[in-house]
Amino acid sequence: MKKIRIGTGQGYWGDRLDAPLALVSSGNVQYICFDYLAELTMSIMQKQKQRDPARGYAHDFVGLCRQILPQVKAQGIKLIASAGGVNPKACAEAIAQVARSQGIKLKIATVSGDDILDRIDSLASQGYALKNMDDGSGISAIRDRVTSANVYLGVAPVVEALRGGAEIIVTGRNTDTSLFLAPMIHELGWRMDELDKLACGICIGHVIECGAQVTGGNYTGGWDRVPDLARVGWPIAEVYEDGTAVITKPEGTGGLVEAGTVKEELLYEIGDPRSYITPDVVADFSEVRIEDVGPNRVKLWGARGKPAPDTLKVSISYSNGYRAYADLAFSWPQALDKAKLAAKVLTERFRIIGLDPEETMFDYIGYNSMHGPLSEVPGNDPQEVRLRVAIRTKTAEEAKKLGPEVPCLVTCGPPQGGGYSARSTPQEILEYWPALIPAAAIEPEVRFVEVN
Repeated sequence: MKKIRIGTGQGYWGDRLDAPLALVSSGNVQYICFDYLAELTMSIMQKQKQRDPARGYAHDFVGLCRQILPQVKAQGIKLIASAGGVNPKACAEAIAQVARSQGIKLKIATVSGDDILDRIDSLASQGYALKNMDDGSGISAIRDRVTSANVYLGVAPVVEALRGGAEIIVTGRNTDTSLFLAPMIHELGWRMDELDKLACGICIGHVIECGAQVTGGNYTGGWDRVPDLARVGWPIAEVYEDGTAVITKPEGTGGLVEAGTVKEELLYEIGDPRSYITPDVVADFSEVRIEDVGPNRVKLWGARGKPAPDTLKVSISYSNGYRAYADLAFSWPQALDKAKLAAKVLTERFRIIGLDPEETMFDYIGYNSMHGPLSEVPGNDPQEVRLRVAIRTKTAEEAKKLGPEVPCLVTCGPPQGGGYSARSTPQEILEYWPALIPAAAIEPEVRFVEVN
């Protein structure tokens, strides 16, 4: 039975940069897929592009291509990455420049059409309300504060790029799973009406898209048994024509692949496991089977598919105030009592200087910052406690007022001796606005860049 091997190169923007190297050198893969984009990443990239039209994408990917392009080309490995952010064209051109400098012939494709920031008003005039999926409110309430708006595209344009001969594909906001599903469809000959196979592909992509989380990283079911996390291997999926897969990792790398790591990742970021909605298929994971079949080899099969919806999800972010935070450490004895007194002093100082935050949060790190009231045991006298204060304000000017107050507690507060943070700098708060739009309103576009 025909099979392909697909590796994961990045699980998010900022993931370990040497992660794909073992996949290239010893993974024996035909594809490496890179997931760079989280919901609010698009806003960050949009701001970069506004400052510089040549930016707005994951520059890390270009640097990685500079490092691995000769080996990738020699082995025929294809790369699929959502590194394009809000500027796939600029990302593709930067990669093309790398190829030119190395004398490598290369065909690159871009997938765009997801960015609707400039279309929000015209779409609204056509009756597309972009209502918040959580509370039903209309986008007019935040329209003047919107910083990004991107539609989650499905697998079709990525498959089109592969069929057009692309060796590297750069996308904007495609669904994470579509990056992995595309080579399965292209190489294994799956049809778009073979819903169970598509659902299996979605399941496989979902399990490996977050990188080392399926190979032993962040593993709650046996973290103390995971060897050599410093050299943890990134996942590989061996995918067969019938939709079954074996999840593994490159030989000689650290980490652990076992049924437990796969089960944990299967349930990661899942609402209803019977209805995992994507633009390509609605996947039912409720009867998925997971079985150890060898050292660092786990068989995965059994997803079922239902027709995809006629809508696409839109990821919108908007500015909603500012935040600032700072911290100060206190040591035994009575570290907690000292920290609580410092919090009272800060609260009174806010009143004196006219700082009226919309929200204020005090955390006592080393005592209750992780579990809140559940960890508050009477009589507990920790060796050390770090007071962390965070505020939320409407303006940056208000948030700046926190800056001098925490350092001043060194001489104006209870005794401490564990150091303190630098003066806090206000940070803009970006909030998430999920919406739906009819798929018919969105037209993905595939373009090619060739280096000869």
